[in-house]
Amino acid sequence: MAETHSLQDMRQQAAVAAKVFIQRDYTNGTVCQFQTKFPSELETRIDKQQFEETVRTLNNLYAEAEKLGSQSYIEGCLACLTAYTIFLCMETHYEKHLLS
Repeated sequence: MAETHSLQDMRQQAAVAAKVFIQRDYTNGTVCQFQTKFPSELETRIDKQQFEETVRTLNNLYAEAEKLGSQSYIEGCLACLTAYTIFLCMETHYEKHLLS
């Protein structure tokens, strides 16, 4: 038996499935971070404060992962010496911070 859907049902499903893009924030150069400006498409889906807190948390994770230190320097040297095959055997500093 075939199911029929009303146009209103289809519009509601499309509204739920719509993508929302959070813009990158380039105020500090090309550092990976996102704008905390609340998109109007999310007004009925999530609290503004919760959204801003989530974006700040993500920005902090990216900032920590992109910090340069001795470990990053050693990884870079090993990568050059092994034609980047070292990364088949180990996680990078960046991956460790983002996956934890």
